[in-house]
Amino acid sequence: MTSVFIHWNPSPDLLTIPGIHWPLRWYGLCWAAGFLICSYIMGIIFKAEHRPAKQLDRLTMYIIFGTVIGARLGHCFFYGPFFDVYDADGFLIEEGYLSHPLNILKVYEGGLASHGGAIGIITAMLLYGRKFKESYLWLFDRMVIVVPVAGALIRLGNLMNSEIIGNITTLPWGFIFERIDPAHPRHPSQLYEALYCVILFIVFFILWLKYRQQLKQGFMFGLFCVLLFMQRFLTEFLKENQVSFEDQLPLNMGQILSLPFIGIGLWMMLRKPKSAPVK
Repeated sequence: MTSVFIHWNPSPDLLTIPGIHWPLRWYGLCWAAGFLICSYIMGIIFKAEHRPAKQLDRLTMYIIFGTVIGARLGHCFFYGPFFDVYDADGFLIEEGYLSHPLNILKVYEGGLASHGGAIGIITAMLLYGRKFKESYLWLFDRMVIVVPVAGALIRLGNLMNSEIIGNITTLPWGFIFERIDPAHPRHPSQLYEALYCVILFIVFFILWLKYRQQLKQGFMFGLFCVLLFMQRFLTEFLKENQVSFEDQLPLNMGQILSLPFIGIGLWMMLRKPKSAPVK
């Protein structure tokens, strides 16, 4: 009987240039495309709300640096070992980031964490709002419209890398990641998350388009945190743990890091807006 499962084994390299050590990879292309598409959509939002393009250019630079720095530091401190790891014979297995801090700069070797990226984006917007006297909540409510677009593309990049794979499944749309486990079909968790992000983008774009005047500031940001990180919490049950120490935890690191964001989201949705001062 012919298997109905999807055999998945693409090369993560999009283009290899002779003489250059690091090839152009699908993952990097997805990141770049995410920034470009998000900037384009934010341009539509800024134009509709009569915000100057110069303001968007500044914000874009803050977000790019905040996302990359936050995602990298998030990986190093949430998932990477702090100190060198040795096997039973005393041979070095993996270098720790505190033992070799310059390894933190090696983004080209991989290792970016979405929760760290979220913290980086929030930090960048706070810094931007403080410097340019912009409302934090206005920024948060607009940014959550485009973040799912980047999230969907990044998960597609994970799929091209055959990483962040799901648990073994018997469902007919299971993927056999031949470079990881050629014997068992697994949940394509990257596609689950990418599709969910597309749905989130549609929902939040409609909310902004039709209801932004009625919603209190911060509500869209709060709703986004609840919907995105609740999905992340639940999807983790379908995924392989990314690092070995998670096997000893009642919840994996992705789930633990999602809980504070869910709590913040609920607070933002339920809080009472400050009343305007009486004149």
